[in-house]
Amino acid sequence: MGQKTHPVGFRLGTIRGWDSNWYATKKEIAGKIFEDEEIRRYLRARLRRAGLSRVVIERTPRRIILTLHTSKPGVVIGRGGQEVEKLREELKRVTTKDIQININEIKRPELDASLVAQNVAQQLEGRVSFRRAMKQALQGAMRMGAQGIRIKVGGRLGGAEMGRVEQYLEGRVPLHTIRADIDYAEATAFTIYGTTGVKVWVYHGEILGRPDLSPNVQAQRQQLRQMHAGGRGGESKARDRRRGKRDGRRRRGGTGGVQRSGGGRR
Repeated sequence: MGQKTHPVGFRLGTIRGWDSNWYATKKEIAGKIFEDEEIRRYLRARLRRAGLSRVVIERTPRRIILTLHTSKPGVVIGRGGQEVEKLREELKRVTTKDIQININEIKRPELDASLVAQNVAQQLEGRVSFRRAMKQALQGAMRMGAQGIRIKVGGRLGGAEMGRVEQYLEGRVPLHTIRADIDYAEATAFTIYGTTGVKVWVYHGEILGRPDLSPNVQAQRQQLRQMHAGGRGGESKARDRRRGKRDGRRRRGGTGGVQRSGGGRR
């Protein structure tokens, strides 16, 4: 059943922290959950082209602190902070409390599952071949240092009459291992043939011990993880170049028999 369990919810409280952090009485819980969902829904629609990955919400008695994880902080902040101020004023329609907005830059979007899923969905909406979009995302993540990535798309792929599911896997993605640091996200592509679902799993390695799950520490750990992955990405990039040269020599060495057409098995 590990294949059907949500990878993030499965690891909450052990190696993954919550995206909403606050205390409330029993009567206040439903209202605050609804308000959090309204804030996230508005931000996802408002910052759709800004590379928004996660929205972490913290509450104090008088203030709501929003931490936006984005790959394009310049788009969110704007010139002289104008866009942030405008965003803060717009969010006052959703909540009556003061809002503080913090920006956390994602320096390697190829390793973020949410951004990878959004990128694949946008390419599908632009009528790019789903195989090409998936393979490019796989190659980008592995080049940047991911230990494994799995992408699954489902729907009327390529305009087919019958819907189906296609998936690609590179490296390893251990879903049953709780200490495995797996980032998971979903996205939806709205095409002329209907909706196409996109699911992405990215494996970053194992986390040993009992990590601190507070939002600030989690953000710092994410930045360090991307920095270390960037170093591995350079090594894997050089390895890919060497492998490409070897493959080129093999192709030039004489594979004419494979290209032959006619009778016999292909």
